Amino acid sequence: QVQLVESGGGSVQAGGSLRLSCAVFGNTFSVAYMGWFRQAPGKGHEGVAAMNLGSDSTQYADSVKGRFTISQDNAKNTLYLQMNSLKPEDSAMYYCAADYRPYAGLWSSGARYNYWGQGTQVTVSS
Repeated sequence: QVQLVESGGGSVQAGGSLRLSCAVFGNTFSVAYMGWFRQAPGKGHEGVAAMNLGSDSTQYADSVKGRFTISQDNAKNTLYLQMNSLKPEDSAMYYCAADYRPYAGLWSSGARYNYWGQGTQVTVSS
């Protein structure tokens, strides 16, 4: 079993930065692929970024390319999402997700992941 705990959310003005963290607990060796999703009120679940932990290959939504960076710290069993040049439309609840399969389906589909965190709120004011 795997548990995911997000942190780092908060309120920031447009143009600012935040770094989200997702700590992985439990059977950490089984986790091969992780991603970040977000959901704003009244909107659907959106894949933001994802990473293959073995190859370090990454994927990003077009809306965040060039502004967000996903990374991992193996020693700390932690996934990060560095968010720069934040916009009001980035405001949402952000969730991290994990899966034991390194290659399985579309990275931005929630169905691809087996484990989810509880979320951390990001609010960007104009």
